[in-house]
Amino acid sequence: MLEHIFGSKTRIKLLRVFFRYPAKSFYVRELSRAIDAQLNAVRRELGNLEKVGIIESAPAAETEGDLVEDIKRSRSKYFRLKKDSLIAPEFKSLLEKAELLEEQEIIDELKNNGGKIKLMVLSGVFVGEDDAKTDLLLVGEALKPLVISKLIKKFEELFDKTLRYTIMPKKEFSERRRYGDKFIYGIFEGKHRILVDEEKLYS
Repeated sequence: MLEHIFGSKTRIKLLRVFFRYPAKSFYVRELSRAIDAQLNAVRRELGNLEKVGIIESAPAAETEGDLVEDIKRSRSKYFRLKKDSLIAPEFKSLLEKAELLEEQEIIDELKNNGGKIKLMVLSGVFVGEDDAKTDLLLVGEALKPLVISKLIKKFEELFDKTLRYTIMPKKEFSERRRYGDKFIYGIFEGKHRILVDEEKLYS
């Protein structure tokens, strides 16, 4: 979906970086490493984004550390989100909405194909808490680890990071909750979203 809207994976990844760090300037090789893309592809997409007025050239940022690296950076062209861009807010809003729709599609696939899911809880990166114990908790019966693993990879492509997920039989979850398991309570004490709770396991 996102590629159809924005044109390429490289462009999507670059937009995510610039919107995530709106005040920061990046040089081309830094962006190439950050999004794991070829330099030529990054240069091409940076040119496209600059033409439409989303990003702009920026002066080299002050750095500390390795002298050789500092010299390389000083010779590089920097880019940053254009502060007075009229189109950038529209692109950001569109990107966020498209990501929400794609996230919902993957969640629906999990519900329909991942097995008999009784409880599905999103935490961690899904709610903006990177230090959470897990990003996704799935509790149920006859769960399908291979199917779930493939769908998790779709989430990882969407969020552009590795996700931690936990699969747990309903019986184990009930026992661990009854005995005050720290892992389970850590999830529910932190920020989270409950998407499925068919048998009121959370209640």
